[in-house]
Amino acid sequence: MMQLEIVTPTRVALDMQVTKINTEAPNGAFGLLPRHVDFISQLVTGILSFTPEDEPERFAALNGGTLVKCGDKVTVSTRNAILGDDLEALQTRVREEFRQITEHEREARAALARLEAGMVRRFMELGETQ
Repeated sequence: MMQLEIVTPTRVALDMQVTKINTEAPNGAFGLLPRHVDFISQLVTGILSFTPEDEPERFAALNGGTLVKCGDKVTVSTRNAILGDDLEALQTRVREEFRQITEHEREARAALARLEAGMVRRFMELGETQ
């Protein structure tokens, strides 16, 4: 058994015992079993699959990240992780999450543009008073 922990900047998305892990690095897909040698790998944005003991395979959609295997512990650090039991349902959740992220980014860019415009206006006013 291996202890799989998936962490994001704001939460621990998963912490459980698993018997197998499959994921993808920039140079290709790979799998981990409990006696696999220790190592570190960068992960691409995609699906990590894992098999809990005596349960069916489950999935985590990852927004890139890093995997560290040390002994029987595997830690995945990623910007975002969405867990699911069914790939089709997971795909739907990922699309919705990306849509929400896109909307938040658009709002943040608009707020930044307003802030920059206000700063430029104040600099211009400051220059006129001197």
